[in-house]
Amino acid sequence: MHRRIHLAVSAAATAALIGAMTSPPAHADPNNNTVRKLTQAVTVDGVVDHLEAFQAIADEYGDRAAGRPGYKASVDYVVEQLEAAGYDPTVQAFPFTYAEEFSELARISPSPRVFVQGSEFLRNTFDSGTPEGTATGTLFVIPAADATDGCEAGDFAGMAAGQIALIQRGGCGFAVKALAAQNAGAAGAIIYNNTAGMINMIGDATGLTIPVVFASQVAGENLVTTPGATVRVKVDFTAETRTAYNVLAETRAGNDDNTVMAGAHLDSVQDGAGINDNGSGSAALLETAIQMAKVKPTNTVRFAWWGAEEEGLLGSEYYVDQLTDAQAEDIALYLNFDMVASPNYMFGVYDGDNSGGTAAPGFIPEGSAQIEDVFEKFYADRGEPSQDSEFSGRSDYGPFIAVGIPAGGLFTGAEVAKTAAEATLYGGVAGASYDPCYHQPCDNLTGAGQNIALYDQLRADYTLIGNINVHALDVNSDAIATAVLTFAYDTSTVNDVPGHPGRGQVKPGSSERTLATIRDQRTR
Repeated sequence: MHRRIHLAVSAAATAALIGAMTSPPAHADPNNNTVRKLTQAVTVDGVVDHLEAFQAIADEYGDRAAGRPGYKASVDYVVEQLEAAGYDPTVQAFPFTYAEEFSELARISPSPRVFVQGSEFLRNTFDSGTPEGTATGTLFVIPAADATDGCEAGDFAGMAAGQIALIQRGGCGFAVKALAAQNAGAAGAIIYNNTAGMINMIGDATGLTIPVVFASQVAGENLVTTPGATVRVKVDFTAETRTAYNVLAETRAGNDDNTVMAGAHLDSVQDGAGINDNGSGSAALLETAIQMAKVKPTNTVRFAWWGAEEEGLLGSEYYVDQLTDAQAEDIALYLNFDMVASPNYMFGVYDGDNSGGTAAPGFIPEGSAQIEDVFEKFYADRGEPSQDSEFSGRSDYGPFIAVGIPAGGLFTGAEVAKTAAEATLYGGVAGASYDPCYHQPCDNLTGAGQNIALYDQLRADYTLIGNINVHALDVNSDAIATAVLTFAYDTSTVNDVPGHPGRGQVKPGSSERTLATIRDQRTR
């Protein structure tokens, strides 16, 4: 697995581009071996240097999306920075289905509105195929009286042939609802989320011929208010097999039998720089790795930058799928950092003890609660508020918890609106999204394309660089460094490794979870 790849973007061209836009990498001090020293070394200026490099790449190539030149240039940049710091990084190639999207979800009348591909809706990605087509018709709303509505033929009573069915997620698989709508005569269907966030619709929808899209909870609820409206659902895309890449690097010292992993996805969505999502996590993790390069931890630390996360966690799934049982057993825990500097931020910690009830009982591996404790203590010690963030397998930690590896991480919010209570805690604008540029071209360092009035309001409370909240980035860079170094020396609270005082948690790998269980949850 230790090999370099020849990228379509030449190393010389990338080096020239990056050299013109950012300073050379900082060199780690071997004395960065305490949390205090490491958090002093991991500066927000150092992290912003990496974000400037990512922005320069996006400016040159249009975006940093998997399967496109900007992503390859991002891989090159991370590899060069790691090598300069003294690591021997590995680039892991994997195939994936690359698609360019021309799909559409729009309300024609009344109150015309075109919903945003990526942040407000996604076309389906059913295992049995994704039928293309365009359907325009009046909206038939399936009342969301209970979680099973849209699962049975009787739920569509009263719908006329040629209407567009609007169905809330839940109770049965996406494919079941799509096929039920088709069988009832719908010309197209919209399935909208029953919680925050966006996911890909997967499952076996053999026989489906109508266009079907998945909408966010906010978009779905907006459509619910206009039953009988004329809407258009269009599924149109091109697809081919391309190659994406994971970048991995690990400390030269440490116990390989008790490896601590920390990762962030490196890719952006198409047509965007992806500076908060997820340049922020990638850059903070990269600076932490650089500043830890000469530290000699008790446990091996393996850093990872994942490819094709925006296509459905493909890089992390591929990595975990290639592990033998013994290799998975050697991973003590996994830390995930996806969006850590949202402009209208909250400090979210993955809910490892499931106190918020967002995951099914038994779904989260034991030891995850102890990871959550480390982050919560960090924020408390800093005098910063924090809160639970949903922990149900829908970011790159999902494949790890699927094989029983305890996990945790940070999240500052995406398209969901900040509440009034959160605005009181953190400042910012209640009712606006945590990241108003989520999955949009304005997720950049320049501020281009942003809602000027909204961002002026945010700047009343915060210092922003484009779509980055500097305070959130600064605090969370230290949180990342703190957690990584803490577990680099001692994982006993998580997995009761012999020789350390533990709390009796089971060893990773003993869970009966599989990648299939994660995948099953994502079909519903």
